[in-house]
Amino acid sequence: MLAGAAWLLCVTSYAPAAQESTVQPGESPAAEARAQTAPPFTPAQLDQLTAPIAVYSDPLLGMILTAATYPVEIVEATRWLDADDHASLRKVALDATLAPQNWDTSVKALVAVPHVLRMMNEHLEWTAQLGDAFLAQQADVMDSIQRLRQRAVGSGELRSSPQQSVATEEREVIIEPTSPDVIYVPCYSSVIYGPWPWPAYPPYYFPLPGFCYPGPVITFGIGFGITGPYWGWGRWNWRRHGFYVIGPRPRRGPVPMRPWVRNSAHRQGVSYPTLTRPRRAPGLTAAPRQGYRIVPARPAPLPGPSRRVGPAAPQVGPGPHSARGNYGGGRRGSGRGDGRPPH
Repeated sequence: MLAGAAWLLCVTSYAPAAQESTVQPGESPAAEARAQTAPPFTPAQLDQLTAPIAVYSDPLLGMILTAATYPVEIVEATRWLDADDHASLRKVALDATLAPQNWDTSVKALVAVPHVLRMMNEHLEWTAQLGDAFLAQQADVMDSIQRLRQRAVGSGELRSSPQQSVATEEREVIIEPTSPDVIYVPCYSSVIYGPWPWPAYPPYYFPLPGFCYPGPVITFGIGFGITGPYWGWGRWNWRRHGFYVIGPRPRRGPVPMRPWVRNSAHRQGVSYPTLTRPRRAPGLTAAPRQGYRIVPARPAPLPGPSRRVGPAAPQVGPGPHSARGNYGGGRRGSGRGDGRPPH
């Protein structure tokens, strides 16, 4: 049982986790055909979804977006973290204890940044929708993040700090940790984006209780130490709209990279609601969509109003349709991936 969660969830029907493999299970032709007819998220809905994480550093952002495609494993990892004193483990000890767990590498990476993992678990419907959007519209999600970063740069709030460096390359805003071994989580409210362009879709904002106190400027809490093998395997190419997995370093020539491809086994039987996503007004529903096969363990009230600087926002959490290290080259990403480091 997770303390402090806005609502508790249980998995009612999903397949057992498959062993990790370099072979990526594909979707059936019928499912792929249905995906092509799914109504896409609009720019306004995507900006609403990505606002809470758009100015996170590129490595952390990569882990969040790929891990969001495996919502059941987010729940499992949070429960594991909060059990048997696992939250006290750090770096090498944490990596070794995580090794037997059959979760996607991106999910394991986020265990080292517990406040982010818990945020994703607490706002599970937002997490699942973010993953759906990244799977179905990777280029559009990346465009959304760049739009918001450019707005934050324009407002004067997004700039280099002791925690992370901010640079603009070919009009793309790139954010990197100042130390490759430490991840800092930005703490901010939507005010950093300036006047919000989508009145019907106010930006979501999820506080991190006990970690930092968001305000109209970007601040940072403590840094989280990270190590391999769960970090450093992915690279963004913002200009080409792709997230890439780094291959084994050759003796000569460039480091090979391949587009990130999802591993369907890590969905653990969870369906893809983007295939039949209805158009509805923004706002968190009392229960996640049944397509996820995740339902509330008991009836629970909706979370309270989002705390933002400025006009009042709707309830925390998106509705079912509300809603770039080194850079690898390559063609436009397919919008599908597994986030696994090379073996």
